[in-house]
Amino acid sequence: VQLQASGGGLVQAGGSLRLSCSASAWTYSRYAIAWFRQGPGKEREFVASSGWNGATMYAASVRDRFTISRDNAKNAVHLQMDNLKFEDTAVYYCAAAKRQFVAVAGAAVEFGTWGQGTLVTVSS
Repeated sequence: VQLQASGGGLVQAGGSLRLSCSASAWTYSRYAIAWFRQGPGKEREFVASSGWNGATMYAASVRDRFTISRDNAKNAVHLQMDNLKFEDTAVYYCAAAKRQFVAVAGAAVEFGTWGQGTLVTVSS
């Protein structure tokens, strides 16, 4: 299981970015994939997840601003981030669940494979 995260960058507050997590076709079709983030001096936290069947779950802090989706053509999970805030600044990691065919998962312990991370910086 390998994951490749991309799409980070510098954006002004109120702006948008889209992150992508690319996976193999085998991984994409069987595993829940989630996004976590770790801001400066902060603990890693859950952001959003997409179950193997497309079910979604969000952290309360991003629910009305971020959208996670699956791209069947590219075997990728995207995280569309709108109305970004300074506090969204973090390294964002995508991760695949440890078990196959999980619909909903949000705890870091449920995820066993992690991508390399992509930096999102929101300027105020």
